[in-house]
Amino acid sequence: MTNRRHFLTQSVAASTGVFYIAKTSWAQKSPGDTINMAVIGFGGRGAGHISGYKGLKDEGVRLAALCDVDSNVMSKHVQALDKDKIKVTQYTDMRRVFDDKSIDAVSIATPNHWHALASIWAIQAGKDVYVEKPVSHCVWEGRQIVKAARKHSKIVQTGTQARSSRTGLAAAVKFVQDGNLGKVLLSRGLCYKRRASIGKAEGEQKVPDSVEYDLWCGPGPKKPLTRKKLHYDWHWTWDYGNGDLGNQGIHQMDIARWFLGESELSPVVWSVGGRLGYEDDGETANTQIIYHGYEKAPLIFEVRGLPSSKDSKDMDKYKGAGVGVIVECEGGSVVVSSYSAAVALDKDGKEIKKFSGSEDHFKNFIHACRSRRVDDLHADILEGHLSSALCHTGNISHRLGAKQDPDAILETIKGDKFAAETFERMKEHLAKNDVDLSKDKLTLGPVLKMNGKDERFIDHDAANAMLKDKYREPFVVPEIV
Repeated sequence: MTNRRHFLTQSVAASTGVFYIAKTSWAQKSPGDTINMAVIGFGGRGAGHISGYKGLKDEGVRLAALCDVDSNVMSKHVQALDKDKIKVTQYTDMRRVFDDKSIDAVSIATPNHWHALASIWAIQAGKDVYVEKPVSHCVWEGRQIVKAARKHSKIVQTGTQARSSRTGLAAAVKFVQDGNLGKVLLSRGLCYKRRASIGKAEGEQKVPDSVEYDLWCGPGPKKPLTRKKLHYDWHWTWDYGNGDLGNQGIHQMDIARWFLGESELSPVVWSVGGRLGYEDDGETANTQIIYHGYEKAPLIFEVRGLPSSKDSKDMDKYKGAGVGVIVECEGGSVVVSSYSAAVALDKDGKEIKKFSGSEDHFKNFIHACRSRRVDDLHADILEGHLSSALCHTGNISHRLGAKQDPDAILETIKGDKFAAETFERMKEHLAKNDVDLSKDKLTLGPVLKMNGKDERFIDHDAANAMLKDKYREPFVVPEIV
């Protein structure tokens, strides 16, 4: 039996390009009284995962294993758990987690470029999955997670915890979609969050001795480290991250799409922005506008990483929100300024109704693991894929763009009053940070048209080539999941 299984595994790998299938593939049973959890990656957001599952002991959740490629990070968290008398199995390679038949579900908080492959491997190994946002590093692999979840009947939750604000944001969404403020004119996402320079490294940097770098790189390219910090600053490089649009911004992109009720990628997308105000080793935009041209109403997203002015430590606000969402309607607006609260205003800015309240996002995942009902999830993987992909398509336009003078950019977009107004405010913001746009020019991306059902751009080979990453063997996101 073992030999036959080995033969079948190798045959599937050879025919599909899959280079790893967990030993427990498709054999995991539904969880019993105790759900054994493993957390994979916890140098940043993953620490919150550890804390979250620790708090669900009364729900029958046992934090059973931890996996991280950095031994220093592992040691720190294991020592903290020891003080709480919690013993965990330690892994460096996530494939060994997936081989572990005692693990029922995994919670993934690795860097972005690992999210899809880790999720798919876990699903194939019979595990339920909680995966951080963005769920993918590119559009194609996000859809592959959705396919895997459906094929293997697994529960897969996205880490967009605002979706668990049921009496707050969910109620506000229903209020708008029920027509209480009339027709929606615009859904605007805001990510005004300070992002300072990451500095410039002088040549190749030493990877920390505590890190298994081959595993850290995984599906991404294994290049010399040329930024000062390995951890976190990967967010600002294209090989591993997606900029703040796919870091903080994905939360607000998801909320903005939620209000619109759109369940496909936008038929039109373009970007204008750049990395301005300093010179460093970062590649992604720190100032950006993304325009998603949905037919019913546009979704406009704004990223600002610079402060309100050069001499300030404060960040800009727009209609009361800095990291939030503004929904403009014929009869008023809704302002979302947190993950769990919103306020509806009439056309004169007078408060009509408040919405607040949130549930535990991890607890919701565990509840769905027990019920085996995808509908019980507040943030099913399909929702995570769509919102993540809106960030990716915006970045594709940016990366295919060309630098232009501000007057030329305004001339191009002036036909849309919302876009033009947003651009004028961007220019004012940059001027207050002493950015001279005649010298440090913004990049205007092409207007890309998409077939939302196929998730492919129309008549644009260069953009379509960027929908899917090139993977490094043996860390290949499979074509057949």
